Amino acid sequence: EVQLVESGGGLVQPGGSLRLSCAASGLTFDLYAIYWVRQAPGKGLEWVSAINWDGSITDYAESVKGRFTISRDNAKNTLYLQMNSLKSEDTAVYYCAAAPNYGPPGYWGQGTQVTVSS
Repeated sequence: EVQLVESGGGLVQPGGSLRLSCAASGLTFDLYAIYWVRQAPGKGLEWVSAINWDGSITDYAESVKGRFTISRDNAKNTLYLQMNSLKSEDTAVYYCAAAPNYGPPGYWGQGTQVTVSS
């Protein structure tokens, strides 16, 4: 059974930082591109960032570019999202999703809540 388990969410003040993790099991992790996708209250899904199988290619939504950094450790089957200079508009449930060859995600985690508020 494939599992993606996000962690690291929480409440943080504007300008603060958080690091999200996504632990994968049940799949050959380094065969998959991994995405971070978020959903703000009352809104649809928004793609945040992506990383290819070995971490050599990364991509970011304009709204987070320069503030968020995606990375992965294939030896630990884990994906990370370092989030700095957080804003209230970053408040959302953050999901990791695994996709073969940068295609549509085939597997999703359950999400972790990030709340940015003073």
